[in-house]
Amino acid sequence: MDSCKKISVVRFQGQTIQYFRAAAITASGITYNFSAQGTKDRMELDFKVETHFYPDKSWYKPKLANPIILSHEQLHFDISEVYARKMRQILAKTKFTSNAKSEVKAIYRDILRELNDYQNQYDSETNFSRDTVQQLIWNKKIKKALNN
Repeated sequence: MDSCKKISVVRFQGQTIQYFRAAAITASGITYNFSAQGTKDRMELDFKVETHFYPDKSWYKPKLANPIILSHEQLHFDISEVYARKMRQILAKTKFTSNAKSEVKAIYRDILRELNDYQNQYDSETNFSRDTVQQLIWNKKIKKALNN
């Protein structure tokens, strides 16, 4: 549905936090909205799920952020898109009731929890881009997920 946007250095507009050891931070996330119609037992949803990059909360240190680090940060955004697509798939196949608002909210919370865990796993396994072998493995894994 949505194609992944490429994040350029120009888009990192947040204030650099000097005491952070990180060379860069990418703030990205997922939002949704929907409308529902139907009966008490069966609601049909019209929904939109989007991935966002938040430039004002994203930053980099020019003296430290090399192309490998910036590529690592791009993958954080791409992972958000993977989970936005997962949410779209779940919403498309779920049978909703008159409690659609709380049902969608529960799906969203679960997706955000999974997304956060996956982002943390990514940083841990790649050692924040320092493990170049793992970084290449993750690059391929996420590219494959986006192409499916």
